[in-house]
Amino acid sequence: MAITTHDTETDVQDRAILVSLVTDKIKRTGIDPELSLQELVQLAETAGVEVLDVIRQNKETPDSKWFIGKGKVEELRMAADGLGANTAIFDQELSGAQVRNLEESLDLKIIDRTQLILDIFAGRAKTREGIIQVELAQLSYLLPRLSGQGKNLSRLGGGIGTRGPGESKLETDRRHIRDRITELKRQLDDVIKTRELHRERRRKSGAVQVALVGYTNAGKSTLLKQLTDADVYIENQLFATLDPTSRVLQLPGGKEVVLTDTVGFIQNLPHDLVASFRATLEEVNEANLVLHVVDSSSPMREEQMDVVQSILQDLGAAGKPQIVLFNKTDLCQPEQLEMLPTGPGFLKISAFNPDDLTRITEIISDELAGDTLIFRIPGDRGDLSSLLYRVGEVLEQNYDENDVLYNVRLNKEDYDKWSYKLAEFIEPQ
Repeated sequence: MAITTHDTETDVQDRAILVSLVTDKIKRTGIDPELSLQELVQLAETAGVEVLDVIRQNKETPDSKWFIGKGKVEELRMAADGLGANTAIFDQELSGAQVRNLEESLDLKIIDRTQLILDIFAGRAKTREGIIQVELAQLSYLLPRLSGQGKNLSRLGGGIGTRGPGESKLETDRRHIRDRITELKRQLDDVIKTRELHRERRRKSGAVQVALVGYTNAGKSTLLKQLTDADVYIENQLFATLDPTSRVLQLPGGKEVVLTDTVGFIQNLPHDLVASFRATLEEVNEANLVLHVVDSSSPMREEQMDVVQSILQDLGAAGKPQIVLFNKTDLCQPEQLEMLPTGPGFLKISAFNPDDLTRITEIISDELAGDTLIFRIPGDRGDLSSLLYRVGEVLEQNYDENDVLYNVRLNKEDYDKWSYKLAEFIEPQ
């Protein structure tokens, strides 16, 4: 459904021209400007914006007043007049002063990439934690830019860049905004403590955790649904999933693991958003295994994989055991499939292929599997028997008088966690 802006008595859809400035600094960072611009188109469409045109400029450094050069400002004005645009969306962050100058010169609503992503997140947040995180990120972003929010804040209704905190909060003085940020951080701390309690409970229960990570729209939620029959929102849009979802996945042999879907990554993920969502993103640090889901049909596949690895590095999760799932093979041309890496740690799959889903559970089971040990458990120690079934893969069970002999495949991490209970029951081999 299109987002509308209530400028007058009738609703007016956001009709935008997208603007990208490629500076020498951006070239040095290795960020692909074309990939970023393609994503900006997708982000705008995800927000319900009608994209009319794209304007590019190469410049050594941004213009301090306009961001783009004065001549480009004139070109943008003529394009907006000719196409009937009411919004300009920039692919890079703007300062408050630049927003104000551009608005006054162009008589357009000015939005930058960060504000657009924050707006999409505001529309997607459903849980209390997600709502708090998004509002905190929005206010942290807007606080230093309040002086540049003229046209945005004068509008009475919705539209991109105005969802979430609401006009009344944004028009208050800086002290009120800072107080609100302090209160949101306090609320988020409470939520984080609750999340940590849940994590600790999972650790104590011996639950093995597997995290789905990947670029936005790589198909993580579809995979979670197909593997676990989870009731999750699935849409061919960027950031369709915002709040992490965990479901139990049963592996071959009966072992159960907790499979968690995480928010999708994207190039230039806003700093304020990463900071606010850090507790959510750090779910991946608790994982015993990371499944990196890749859209193998994307022409920017390699760049997207690099972005994911970079963010995992920032989160301190780069060293986690990882399996790369090249998803959406049903959308690939034969030559695309041939270019995909093969071998241990890589799997070509379609989330809609039952055989591929079976292969995923098998490779997870193999990756998590460890040594095979025999435990002699007294018949009256049902607690230890159930523990073996929960943390390992019971391959065989035999009876010897009053004891039960369990042949169990158990990985080292799980054995180390439970050795204080199990070590004395290991049978010599």
